[in-house]
Amino acid sequence: MQRLYFKLILFLFSFLIFTQINAQEASIVKVDVSNLNKPIPVDPDVKIGKLKNGITYYLRKNAKPEEKVELRLVLNAGSLMENEDQRGLAHFMEHMCFNGTKNFEKNELVEYLQSVGVKFGAHLNAYTSFDETVYILPIPSDKEEIVENGFQILEDWAQNVTLDPEEIDKERGVVIEEWRLRDLGPDARMQEKYFPILFKDSRYAERLPIGTVEVLENFKPETIKNFYEDWYRPDLMSVVVVGDMELKEMEAKVKKHFGKIKPVSNPKKREAYEVPDHRETLVARVTDKEASNTQVQVIYKHETEDQITLADYKNSIVQSLYNGMLSMRLRELTQSANPPFIFGGSGYGGLIRTKNAYYSYAGTAEDGVEKGLKAILEENKRVMLHGFTEGELSRYKMQMMASYEKAFNERDKTESGSYVGEYQRNFLENEPIPGIEFEFGFVRAVLPTISLIEVNALAKEWITEENRVVVITAPEKEGVEIPSEEKVLAILKEVDEKTIEPYVDNLASAALMENMPTPGKITASVEKHHGVTELTLSNGAKVVLKPTDFKNDEILFDGFSFGGSSIYPDDVYQSASNASVLVSQGGIGEHSITDIQKLLAGKIAGVNPYIRQLTEGLSGRSSPKDLETMFQLAHLYFTAPRKDSEAFQGYMTRLKAYMQNLLSDPNYYYSNEVSKILSQDHPRGGGIPTMEELDAINLDKAFEIYQERFRDASDFTFFLVGNFDVEEIKPLLETYLGSLPDINREETWKDIGMRYPEGVVKEEVKKGADAKSQVTLAFTGDLEYSREVAHNIRSITEILQIKLTEKLREEMGGVYGSRANGSAQQLPVENYSININFTCSPENVQSLIDATFGEIKKLQEEGPLEKDLVKIKETQKLEMKEGLKQNGTWLSVLRNHYIYEREYEDILDYAKRIDAMTADELKETAKKYFNFENYAQIVLYPETKEGGK
Repeated sequence: MQRLYFKLILFLFSFLIFTQINAQEASIVKVDVSNLNKPIPVDPDVKIGKLKNGITYYLRKNAKPEEKVELRLVLNAGSLMENEDQRGLAHFMEHMCFNGTKNFEKNELVEYLQSVGVKFGAHLNAYTSFDETVYILPIPSDKEEIVENGFQILEDWAQNVTLDPEEIDKERGVVIEEWRLRDLGPDARMQEKYFPILFKDSRYAERLPIGTVEVLENFKPETIKNFYEDWYRPDLMSVVVVGDMELKEMEAKVKKHFGKIKPVSNPKKREAYEVPDHRETLVARVTDKEASNTQVQVIYKHETEDQITLADYKNSIVQSLYNGMLSMRLRELTQSANPPFIFGGSGYGGLIRTKNAYYSYAGTAEDGVEKGLKAILEENKRVMLHGFTEGELSRYKMQMMASYEKAFNERDKTESGSYVGEYQRNFLENEPIPGIEFEFGFVRAVLPTISLIEVNALAKEWITEENRVVVITAPEKEGVEIPSEEKVLAILKEVDEKTIEPYVDNLASAALMENMPTPGKITASVEKHHGVTELTLSNGAKVVLKPTDFKNDEILFDGFSFGGSSIYPDDVYQSASNASVLVSQGGIGEHSITDIQKLLAGKIAGVNPYIRQLTEGLSGRSSPKDLETMFQLAHLYFTAPRKDSEAFQGYMTRLKAYMQNLLSDPNYYYSNEVSKILSQDHPRGGGIPTMEELDAINLDKAFEIYQERFRDASDFTFFLVGNFDVEEIKPLLETYLGSLPDINREETWKDIGMRYPEGVVKEEVKKGADAKSQVTLAFTGDLEYSREVAHNIRSITEILQIKLTEKLREEMGGVYGSRANGSAQQLPVENYSININFTCSPENVQSLIDATFGEIKKLQEEGPLEKDLVKIKETQKLEMKEGLKQNGTWLSVLRNHYIYEREYEDILDYAKRIDAMTADELKETAKKYFNFENYAQIVLYPETKEGGK
């Protein structure tokens, strides 16, 4: 009877999938691959045009998200175009586009966009690289005035930036603070040392976009005006418009705003700077006292390849297969008891605009460079000598096919932001844009024709002695030496002459689940608000279902019960908090983690167990087609966790190697100190664990705790949100969740007694040599939780964020950015935390703290300005509108309802609740929760006075 029941489940579910597949087949583009010399087509849904002045435009109507349009101004010029006296000015010019144009004086542009819900930094942004500068402007498209102004802003960036000398001088401090934030640190210092070797004799080695402080501090306004006039010109520009607008309207706007821009007569030549070839192997060995990790890369530079024909496209697929299979082999090595490296991988792609590269890399222990280098070289040599196996190729083809299929299934739910990136790359790098309909059809047709011979042939093509560079980055530490250049070259020669055995592709069983469980029953069903159904299973577990049509190929899964690590004493805390990770590393049933990765090839399904402070549970996701596989994984993580001592040893070796130098980096050190101070040195305060604490992790104890946490499903609540039918998945719920064990125990979490410090706490942290300080201001305390209080705390900190940007960045030029965020917590106790963070020069710390306190006191005394209240209301409404069309948002809403008993019945009335918020409410919130008698001030300073200059 049980077998018959299970066959019926499989029949019903298979029928559902079969119906979906038939519908899908009808819409797949049939691609003829008999003649691969044909050109790669262009997606018919994108309109590409060129104005008479040379500006290229890309237009696409796309209604995801609704009533929003993504605008981009793409400039095919970056820091490589700078003269010596302009170093850093391509990036500086990007900043100036937000500081005054013909139609938006000074900061009016940012002010206006914030007033319509576009957040500076999070939404409105830009970037500058070696070869390009891109301006990013997402705007609401439901009001003509906003759309018109959006296009006007793009036009102003293209030709109407005022470059007021006063605004330039104010912005110098901001850009120098960005340099301090990003380029004063071990990674940037090491990069400056190895770039001249990696890009030997090339302009790329001497034109990092941030530039030089000497130029940034001293350049004359005429110098940046010259850059703007030379390079911001129509023949180097593209306008990209994707979103919820009609194509005719998009094109009319582009022609109106950009057709009148005059082409430049006798324009400067836009050089394509090359990286010269070299016959010898170059070795870059770079160390830094503050480096937190050790890495080795082997890079083989190659000429770029145009992707014009179907044969070119096929070749890119062959390349992806090669790198995917090699990366899987490297990942498998990390699962051994004595792994040669912490992590490793392989890839092929654009190193820079004019050079491709094949590369393999590994993160190693501080004394493991030689071991890691040998390992990645040996794996490459193994492929060169013996190639991959048919089993590996078959699995990775399935994995690739699943990825394309998912993108195809989501083609009408693809976000506009995904398209603008493709069109941007088409303009800048000539990347093909055939569209997912063609791509899926082509991959389906061509993938079966790709042989092992074709894939294996890439090894000899890619791995050469010419144009080879080895880059090693590591901590500078007494007693630890990295191999010399001579030693590196000797290792390359040694591996090249070594005999390497073929790879053995082991897989114990072809089935994830050998024996099917005895199903439970659904004992109760309740219809709740907004299409939510709550089921109760015969083992006591609850299942909360929210079917949606937001995504075609996505189902999100979660499940929790109370308890977590809180119920265990401090002496086993590390074992408890790492238990779920150790089980994940060990595998499930008879299968190791490597086996599971192989078994899941071609499936969109995954589950991860977790044990947090107050809860334990599972999180996962799947496609509708692979939903049963996801349920099987969930069932096995409850009933068949696998204890693997070899995997445990390998994981701990990697973890300790990763952790051993983290505190050498001032950023990690400071963050760790902040955690300790704000938790009052609580052993579970969230800091970086010591080696002694890591040594306390015991596999047997961790496994015992895991089994204890997951042996009773009766107090679990599970959630499914996504594209499914409630009635059709009920048999799966009964089979895989209804059959989970239950012992009907009653338990909950325990308050571990961790609290914020009381009173005023001022601490200085000394670490590092750079003239860089970090500031944390934390206002904390108890509260009586309510949804309104939590929303008001969040809102007043959003307003404070606006004011700090205006004061600390725009007026004082003392920071690149600041961050203010506030939250209210219900469990284990009701309290709140408002954190303000910024990085600055040590000499400016006190003045910036004083200015921050001044802005807070203004909010307490005067309340927020009406214009600022409007800004955050519009942003919150836009974010909520988009969020409620995402599965992740609904999963979060439902979890919060069951964990914290937060009601969600009126969630769709969010606009009314946001509009009802008043300035007086927020004034009172500022008075109550910015308590100057209860806050922490924690400042990072360099260790020496010289560093603070």
